[in-house]
Amino acid sequence: MTNPVLVLNGPNLNLLGLREPEVYGSTTLAEIEALCRATATDHGLRVDFRQSNHEGVLIDAVHEARTAHRGIVVNPAGYTHTSVALRDALAAVALPVVEVHLSNIHRREPFRHHSYVSAVADAVICGAGAHGYQLALAHLARLIPQDR
Repeated sequence: MTNPVLVLNGPNLNLLGLREPEVYGSTTLAEIEALCRATATDHGLRVDFRQSNHEGVLIDAVHEARTAHRGIVVNPAGYTHTSVALRDALAAVALPVVEVHLSNIHRREPFRHHSYVSAVADAVICGAGAHGYQLALAHLARLIPQDR
């Protein structure tokens, strides 16, 4: 497959399945990765799946995506509400971006209601749990020309 997409996961998502399952569910990040790989294949995409707790590592991955990927699915996690730098990196790469959140950030604490990333994303999916990643990949596939 020649349509690689970056699925980028922010801080603390490595603890999925253990951390606040009443909020984030019991699905692990490894299970989400498997789900993403299967969904991507169904849409003629190939997934580069990454997670980091470090803002700079996430930004470096976005910069790399500029020439190595056709689009980005990003769950910025806690950086959603704090990282202008991640937002600027996503804006700079000129790729389709779909922002995804496991929980509905608009039904949570007021500080979580604002996303710096949403302003530069082509779509935002929140509150659908792990299924949100499938929705994000399906939508990203629609945004990416399948000619190469």
